[in-house]
Amino acid sequence: MNEISLDAKGQNRLNILVRWAAEVTRAGLQVPGHSQLELIAHTKVVAVAGAGEDLVLLWEPTISWMLKQAAFGVSDPYLHLPDELRAPAGSATQPSAVVLEEIVLEEIVLAEAVPAEGASEQAAAGRAAVPRQAPAAPAPRAAGSQGPRLPKWEIAAIEQVHDAIKRYIKPLEALRARDANEGDTRMVVTDMLCEGLDYDKFKDLTTEYMVKQDFADYGVRIDKQMVAFIEVKRISQKLNERHLRQVLMYAVNEGVEWMVLTNGAVWQAYHLTGGLPVVVDMAFEIDLLGPATLAEKTELMFLLHKEALKRRRIDEVWRHRAATEPGALLDVILSGPVLDELRKEVRRRTGIATTAEALSEVIRTEIVDPKLLAKRFKA
Repeated sequence: MNEISLDAKGQNRLNILVRWAAEVTRAGLQVPGHSQLELIAHTKVVAVAGAGEDLVLLWEPTISWMLKQAAFGVSDPYLHLPDELRAPAGSATQPSAVVLEEIVLEEIVLAEAVPAEGASEQAAAGRAAVPRQAPAAPAPRAAGSQGPRLPKWEIAAIEQVHDAIKRYIKPLEALRARDANEGDTRMVVTDMLCEGLDYDKFKDLTTEYMVKQDFADYGVRIDKQMVAFIEVKRISQKLNERHLRQVLMYAVNEGVEWMVLTNGAVWQAYHLTGGLPVVVDMAFEIDLLGPATLAEKTELMFLLHKEALKRRRIDEVWRHRAATEPGALLDVILSGPVLDELRKEVRRRTGIATTAEALSEVIRTEIVDPKLLAKRFKA
């Protein structure tokens, strides 16, 4: 076998598969060898020829699920495996599925996959953060081709979002070129919501939704339940905290969990966690006129599709970013157990004895960005 060179994402996939394999081996089960796992990590195709082929086939559903989770940035998806995926498939005669194989969709590669339905329930909980890397969405398959075991609704939704973004790029560029007003921007947003995200403008969308003597641009209903508010600004206007406070007021008063700010081109999704005080976190931001690929834009906008929002796919992104945003990680670093392990490691490396309190002080005053500290520990 030729030597395989893995990029950073490929190496992360391999690390996940190797850790999974080690756990399964300790449990007394056979798994594909390192060379097969390395090939899968490189190609993102859960199929190999020759030695190890049968084992790969038996574990294909499990490996596919983990690759989908890895696409969202979940670090150890094998820890959250559904029960039915903890053992190999029952029959080696099952047809092999080519999973996450990259295809070109009108010269746009949609490569990676969202978690299988229900996977969001197994994600780690916590505060959310702005994603530092876009989660990947599954690629629609060419007609007649063998593809991932995705629900029909999901493939249809991805294709719908993909086609709508392509269709509205030029209209959005034209709106920006002429500095269109908020009303004109809203018309394009309405079309995007209906044609691209599958909302029925009469059943699912309520315009000028009244909230305590004020009006939200859109209220979004799914199965007659209000699930989100959308605030629209003119396309040339940069979205800011004042706009967020405006839509936040609507969400707090109505007990709604999701908020969306958009100027037609830029879309920002925020999650509201109730309490005193309420916690507001950005789940993602995407600029439809920005430099991201059409694949990346589709991956994120898919999360706002009616069917995806109904199934709470966006929760997977929010919860994972919650666990890895800077403030949450700072809490972990400054926790007693981590500081104690750090103290031991300092002594092992240098022979110098120190205290957890001293290490905490150094981290706070000399390592961490003061702005983050001020935000995290403000009175």
